[in-house]
Amino acid sequence: MTACSIEKQSAIWYKYFRSHVTNTQKCRWQSERNPCIMNHSYGKTTWLIPDCYLEPASTGDKISHEAVCVINTSPKDAEIKLTLFFENREADNSYRAACPSMRTHHIRLDRLLSMDGREIPRGVPYALLLESSTPIVVQYSRLDTSQAELALMTTIAYAVE
Repeated sequence: MTACSIEKQSAIWYKYFRSHVTNTQKCRWQSERNPCIMNHSYGKTTWLIPDCYLEPASTGDKISHEAVCVINTSPKDAEIKLTLFFENREADNSYRAACPSMRTHHIRLDRLLSMDGREIPRGVPYALLLESSTPIVVQYSRLDTSQAELALMTTIAYAVE
């Protein structure tokens, strides 16, 4: 096969590809050939969650807890700084988390420790500010098992421009 015929076949394939393949198929085909094409940073770097509360009581085998669910679609790992705001004490910015590139991470707030080993206090209302080194998307969930009828609440956090 000559260089001229290879070039002609490539041109025919390219023309067909451009006219007959949907955008979704193009993305799939391109990402299989080069996974880096799909790396796009969705989300924001700053997020607020104003209504947080770790219920101190649990019933049964399920533990009352909160979770901050993060997805990182960027090609870089996300380093996340969490600042807690309280009604009757100073803000606490000593909590950290991370979410690897192209991954999700469910940050269980009942298990999260500050840099000096403290847990988030239970039975105390607080708010959260999340600041990430790369854009992420944040969802907040709370499971309250203090009564036999379990309560689950979830919402997308507020993204700051």
